[in-house]
Amino acid sequence: MDLKEFVQNFKKKVGPESGMILIHNGVVRGCSRTGERVASITVKADRKKLGEIMDEASAHQGISAVACHINEGDLEVGDDIMLLAVAGDIRENVIEALSTALNRIKNEVTAKQEH
Repeated sequence: MDLKEFVQNFKKKVGPESGMILIHNGVVRGCSRTGERVASITVKADRKKLGEIMDEASAHQGISAVACHINEGDLEVGDDIMLLAVAGDIRENVIEALSTALNRIKNEVTAKQEH
């Protein structure tokens, strides 16, 4: 997954009515939420559930395009875990759609094992 390529491909899907593109780039960090050292993680994703969430995000008011890429498998500190992009008409609609999709993906799609 290459961030530059992801953004270039996404921008081709965005219509002229879009005034904002918001991108989330999740990376493996070197410590857990509780402060413990992390050397690597293993990521798994429920692709069917991801598709459902992306469809719902696409139907959100003012949204013209949505894309997501999740790296599965063993990842090292600093590696990209996920790229999520949302484009739409105005800031409020785009931020809400991305936030909702991101939280659902983190809670319903991805499973991470820290090492």
